[in-house]
Amino acid sequence: MSWSEVDLFIIGGGSGGVRAARIAASYGARVLIAEEYRVGGTCVIRGCVPKKLMVYASHIPDEMRDAVGFGWTISSTEFDWATLIANKNSEIARLEAAYTTNLEKSGVRVVKARAQFEDAHCLRLSSGEIVRAKYILIATGGAPDKGAAFPGIEHVISSNDVFDLPNLPRRVLVQGGGYIAVEFACIFAGLGSEVTLAYRGDNILRGFDEDVRLHVRGELEKSGIKLLMRSTVAKVERCADQRIVCLSGGSRVLVDEVLFAIGRRPNIQGLGLEKAGVALNPVSGAVLVNNMAQTSVPHIFAIGDVTDRINLTPVAVREGQAFADRVFGARSVEVDYGDVPTAVFSQPQIGAVGLTEAQARDRFPLVDIYKTTFKPLKATLSGSASRTLMKLVVDASTGRILGCHVVSPDAAEIVQMAAVAIRMKATKEDFDSTMALHPTSAEELVTMREPFARHVRQGEEKSFRSCEQPDCALSQSGHIAASPKSA
Repeated sequence: MSWSEVDLFIIGGGSGGVRAARIAASYGARVLIAEEYRVGGTCVIRGCVPKKLMVYASHIPDEMRDAVGFGWTISSTEFDWATLIANKNSEIARLEAAYTTNLEKSGVRVVKARAQFEDAHCLRLSSGEIVRAKYILIATGGAPDKGAAFPGIEHVISSNDVFDLPNLPRRVLVQGGGYIAVEFACIFAGLGSEVTLAYRGDNILRGFDEDVRLHVRGELEKSGIKLLMRSTVAKVERCADQRIVCLSGGSRVLVDEVLFAIGRRPNIQGLGLEKAGVALNPVSGAVLVNNMAQTSVPHIFAIGDVTDRINLTPVAVREGQAFADRVFGARSVEVDYGDVPTAVFSQPQIGAVGLTEAQARDRFPLVDIYKTTFKPLKATLSGSASRTLMKLVVDASTGRILGCHVVSPDAAEIVQMAAVAIRMKATKEDFDSTMALHPTSAEELVTMREPFARHVRQGEEKSFRSCEQPDCALSQSGHIAASPKSA
């Protein structure tokens, strides 16, 4: 059977591309998917999955320390990096095989080759084969960005390289303040490395709620991670197996590895998009699409990180399914990008969905904040100094929950369920009337009764007093702070 012509040609075998391929094939489309590296993409091969496995490994030392308070005596321990990497590699290989098998069972042709546009309908594979497609889907994801060149940049590794390091570095400097940088800083620190985190901004995790940012920063510092704000790497010198890092402030740090996690860029290099006439964002290089994932060329579509919208695996998967449903299933489907939950697998974890406090105050005239920090039950015997943060952002006019922010062990598991409630437009009254599940940390989300703070936009004081809220005196700033609940 000739594959010189297909209904759908997908460039990129990541989560989004794989989902689109299988759904399109289920509608009877003739689908070819080209992946130049490994099927599974960033998430499965060099992102979410292997990173989460390493996160689990980094939790074990804390678990062993906590065990003492519960009566356990652990006489000796030993960690072997090579074993972790080998077991991780085995699991990733298993997942890749499962992805490939499922594609082939769906009738999709999988080609391990690079694809480049010859024109708007034809693509050339690195094997030399040319394929003509009725529709084309660009799902090539993103790639680590090391930023502008500087002396010694060749001695810097990216998040891709971490998964194949031959040894666990004793000392690591991580440049960056986003979720990838924070997660790897916590992984290395948990496994026993001495970690320095350098970031150009005033505080880590830009874009997250301010209370979350402050809380997590404090937790990182308590764990022994050294944070250097308003600091960037200016130069890296290699001395035998070590790196001398010269920072922008003039200080120098001696480490074994320098990891840059300063962001990711759309993976468009060498695709030949200019031959197809596909328009790009002139600043980021992202493929420009409309709300139907359609590019400037009507029969060419793009999904996932290459579009630089919401760069999360579940978003790419949802976009891939919606694309296939629309184009090949004749279904009217549009992706809803509101209230997308997200997590940072730091120690402790962050789970967040909906609006931050700042976003809510900017969009709504009357905002109530419910917040509590406390020592979780486990810490009462383990002796851990870690504290949990729970925060709800509420539209005071309607009672609707606008945002939920949690910092705790298993925060992601908690917020996944909160995301369902928020998407269903649950109110604070709905939360209050829900029976608590005791004893859990998550029960705090349904037992916080009094606002920690109330924010009233100037000129809205009368509206605030007319809503069903307890009477209170407003300050000139329109802000009232209550005492935090803590234990």
